[in-house]
Amino acid sequence: MYSKDGEDYFIVDAHVHMWDGSDENQRNVHGKQFIECFYDYHRNLSPAEYVWEFKKYQKYTEQDFMTDLFGNGYVDHAIFNPAALTDFYVNGFSRDLAWDMTQRNPGRLTYNHNWDARDGEVGLRQLEEDAAKYDLKGVKIYTAAWHGESRGFKMSDPWAYKYLEKCAELGIKNIHIHKGPTILPLDRDAFDVADIDHCATDFPHLNFIVEHVGLPRLEDFCWIATQEPNVYGGLAVAIPFIHTRPRYWAQIIGELLYWLGEDRILFSSDYALWQPKWLIEKFVDSQIPEDMQGEYAPITVAQKKKILGLNAARLYPHIEVPAALRLPEPAGAETGVAVGAEVGA
Repeated sequence: MYSKDGEDYFIVDAHVHMWDGSDENQRNVHGKQFIECFYDYHRNLSPAEYVWEFKKYQKYTEQDFMTDLFGNGYVDHAIFNPAALTDFYVNGFSRDLAWDMTQRNPGRLTYNHNWDARDGEVGLRQLEEDAAKYDLKGVKIYTAAWHGESRGFKMSDPWAYKYLEKCAELGIKNIHIHKGPTILPLDRDAFDVADIDHCATDFPHLNFIVEHVGLPRLEDFCWIATQEPNVYGGLAVAIPFIHTRPRYWAQIIGELLYWLGEDRILFSSDYALWQPKWLIEKFVDSQIPEDMQGEYAPITVAQKKKILGLNAARLYPHIEVPAALRLPEPAGAETGVAVGAEVGA
């Protein structure tokens, strides 16, 4: 929990990792390129006092994780969203330790697994096994991952639809999809958000959490999300600009609040890309600059509480929010711009 100026905030970090980008785990030069590019994001967007040495960043410890999130970082609950990237890493990018940690800390950690539509029938059977093993409530999809000769797939592909059908059958409702800035050597177009328009329409009972809010395609994402009520925006990669580009951050959060509304935005640190402590502190202290408030409304305390944890807890009902940290239920939830007269339909 984070407290400031008499207000208490329940914190859910909706996108965290335990990864292994070590030299020993790199399968090829692409694994080296990937972790080095990842590190550039960390180094260039973090306050200086939060920048790690590269070797630590490649493979950090369980103690690092627990201290940075729960000891110093104010987090009440965190959700692992692992990426496999087995074409780049011998044992995959994400570590099995994440599942072990979840078993030891069930009140603090939720484990999501992943699937790749290019694995066909074998992958579908594996998804059934994984759902039973991990009690899956969500999955993480990395559409730009390389897979043999393939350098990406779309969530609108026929095989992706078979996997989404299987998720619906298995009760896996939360589909987290990496749709953000490219990471060397992955291809920018493989992260395009257009396919979300298809699958969100065709699977209305699934929740599609678009991680990194589609950056650098924020406008495309917002126009899709405003007409698809089951599309959510994850703030990982977007929120660190609160430090390096505060007016750009104000534009991002202003657009998201205008189009999606306060109920469909989720805080994420993307640990260990960034540490939640400084992100949470700066977000609670942040406000839309006065000269931008003619275009964007000021951010309220209630909106910040929703974004920092209450929205994610609503998608993952097993996360228990103490009664004192909940908000009163409104008569009608705000969902952003109404599709119709305001948008020009």
